[in-house]
Amino acid sequence: MPKQKIQRRATFRPMSNQLSRLQSRINTLSPERLKGIRRGIEKESLRTTQAGDLAMTPHPQQLGSALTHPNITTDYSESQLELITGVHATPESCLQELTQIHQFTYRALGDEMLWVSSMPCKLPTDENIPIGRYGSSNVGRAKSVYRMGLAHRYGRRMQTISGIHYNWSMPEVSSQQYFDLIRNFRRHAFLLLYLLGASPAVCSSFVAGRQHELLPLGQGAMYMPYGTSLRMGRLGYQSDAQASLAVSYNGLDGYAASLHEALTRPYRPYEATGIMNPGGEYNQLATSLLQIENEFYGTIRPKRVIFQGERPLHALRERGVEYVEVRLLDLNPFLHVGISAQNMRFLDVFLLHCLLSDSPPDTPQEIAALGRNQHRTAAFGREPGLKLERADGDVVLVQWGAQLLQEFAPIAAALDAAHGGTEHAQALAAAQSMLQQPERLPSAQVLAATAADYANSFTAFARAQSVQTKASMLSLPFDAQQQTRFAQLSEQSLKDQKTIEDMDTMPFEIYRQQYVSPDRLGLAKGAIAAALSTV
Repeated sequence: MPKQKIQRRATFRPMSNQLSRLQSRINTLSPERLKGIRRGIEKESLRTTQAGDLAMTPHPQQLGSALTHPNITTDYSESQLELITGVHATPESCLQELTQIHQFTYRALGDEMLWVSSMPCKLPTDENIPIGRYGSSNVGRAKSVYRMGLAHRYGRRMQTISGIHYNWSMPEVSSQQYFDLIRNFRRHAFLLLYLLGASPAVCSSFVAGRQHELLPLGQGAMYMPYGTSLRMGRLGYQSDAQASLAVSYNGLDGYAASLHEALTRPYRPYEATGIMNPGGEYNQLATSLLQIENEFYGTIRPKRVIFQGERPLHALRERGVEYVEVRLLDLNPFLHVGISAQNMRFLDVFLLHCLLSDSPPDTPQEIAALGRNQHRTAAFGREPGLKLERADGDVVLVQWGAQLLQEFAPIAAALDAAHGGTEHAQALAAAQSMLQQPERLPSAQVLAATAADYANSFTAFARAQSVQTKASMLSLPFDAQQQTRFAQLSEQSLKDQKTIEDMDTMPFEIYRQQYVSPDRLGLAKGAIAAALSTV
């Protein structure tokens, strides 16, 4: 039998054996280590008018500098806020900080509001969607030029999709173990799309002029009847160019080598676009397949906090993986900040299962199958009897999900024992209930509410939820001390931006060339050893 098939089948063994191995590995984890799990959130939202149109105004001055504020920045568009928490020991403290950042932000928006859906509001023509602006410094200009490159490569509409990123770490986890976790996450990500997906419909303006398989819903809306997360499907962050990347997650060296090639290999269509247009304005940072590391799309990323000016790939190669960034979470429009403490606890259980379970190496064939599973779940996840591809044959999504949730039980129990509660078991029970009752899923609830109260107009539903959410957030207690603290952060961020701008002396073109230079990406450990051996 070919070796490759042996490796792939190793992913699926009898349930009793898998549970036995999981339990033995769980038993090695001390309560202190389990309580050492840390998480943080980055949450994107579009600013809109009361009518539900994209806000065309600049980033509000009261929110400080999008370049230097530690908690409030912009993502792709000038109209797309990104709210960032610190690192937290509990879901509650993380949620509390995220709520406070929202409270301050809403007070600075005036008549505008935050769009509570991952799929965007009514959009203007593509060229009129404003890209983020970060001032006149070299680093600020580079951020805007990078976004201009995304516009040329993928179009601006795709970049207005919003989501939540969940950053997660646990003590004493090596880089290799994080990559083991990542491979299992990718194998089982369908379950998160099914349980937490909340974007089954879109505004018609999003797909205007594009080929798609959506069906008409109500006025100005399109949908997939059994869709869970169109954001993560073929209409979302997808790229034919990036589809040519065969990125392996079997270890840091292979992953880094794949990204290194994509960051340095010229790509003919992007070469045709060029660095600058005839008028002398920048089109993009580079003509390689990826301009910078963040351009690589993925449901999960290995991450490391970087030093000022350092490239992320260099940081990974030099100091290893510090945490993982989960990137497939939709905003839940029924939750004030898009995510709940119960969601976070389920994610903690899910990620710990990914870390502790057997994780055979991935293969190009498996990677392709996982991509098909992702698209199938995003578009048809709630379809009764839907099957996904697995190494031991096709399997019904709900059946596979039930097997995984059964394996989650001892992990939830261990976390509850460490924390002295039952919240993780409750999060697991809620997931089991939704798995068996798909009408309770967020994606189903979005369609049900849209049909019941808004004549199947997705835009009317999302607008009403956005208005209600703003009113609810503004009604929460927010004392003068909190307002002053955030106002001081905004004021300091503006000063920090000016300091950076005043210190710049290098011409931008030289800065750009140096930043995208392959020399700044670091070397694989093997390459370093080879280089030293020649000295």
